Amino acid sequence: MKAAQGHLNDVIRFSAVDGPGNRFVVFLQGCNFNCIACHNPYTINDCDSCGVCVEPCPEMALWFDGHHRVVVDDDVCTQCDICIQVCPRDSTPLSQMIRLDSLTRQIDEVSPFISGITVSGGEPTLQADFVTSLFSAIKCDGKLSRLTTFVDSNGHAGRDVWDRLLPVMDGAMIDLKALDPDTHREMTGSGNELVLETIRYLAEWDRLYEVRLLMVPGKNDSPEAVAATARWLYDVDPAMRVKLIGFRQHGVRPQFADIPEADPDHMAELADILRTTGFADLLVV
Repeated sequence: MKAAQGHLNDVIRFSAVDGPGNRFVVFLQGCNFNCIACHNPYTINDCDSCGVCVEPCPEMALWFDGHHRVVVDDDVCTQCDICIQVCPRDSTPLSQMIRLDSLTRQIDEVSPFISGITVSGGEPTLQADFVTSLFSAIKCDGKLSRLTTFVDSNGHAGRDVWDRLLPVMDGAMIDLKALDPDTHREMTGSGNELVLETIRYLAEWDRLYEVRLLMVPGKNDSPEAVAATARWLYDVDPAMRVKLIGFRQHGVRPQFADIPEADPDHMAELADILRTTGFADLLVV
């Protein structure tokens, strides 16, 4: 059954960094990884209405309803993020369920100014039915059907999930945190078998828009590790688009704040390794 509602964290109406062109970005709530370098950790877990955030809210925009659930008054909330800062479980009371028709109306309002929609997170494949319904609605709408449909994913999903998305998905951006399974588990809390399989599978179907390599100093950024990753990716598709991203501390949880930011000179060296391997479509950020 197709999902008529999705668990939404937020939307960005215009973005030039979440896929090709100017895009409407949908951030869904919930993730199956627990990455040490996550810059939006408040999207990882669902709010359990523990109430820790209610009293610190300076605008008194949060309170308990009759079912002991924390609710928010959107007319009063100033998006100060104090509730996110005090949350003990990497969540937010500001996430909400959204109807499919409500989301498509928001997209329709800005459709003349965008080239596509990207669904991110959190992890969008955890709500694959909703994403499939959204993309299907876009493809079937005469006004919106020109918009491209992308997902920004950690790749930790089985073929059954991708098979649902493939008929209505134009492309996917997949993060590969580490080729080495032990390093990947240290960085994310999960293995990388499904991630590697996803990259292969989407490349076979010509739906792999790019692979993103986030370089975290002291974790996955040794020349040897990057060279091994480059060789593996090149064997999958020599024409693959690769984005090499230097770790920044912005948004990272306090317990990981001691991780240094990526050094630009070292990033340049790693980029040279990828170019020497044969990747021509390489972006370094």
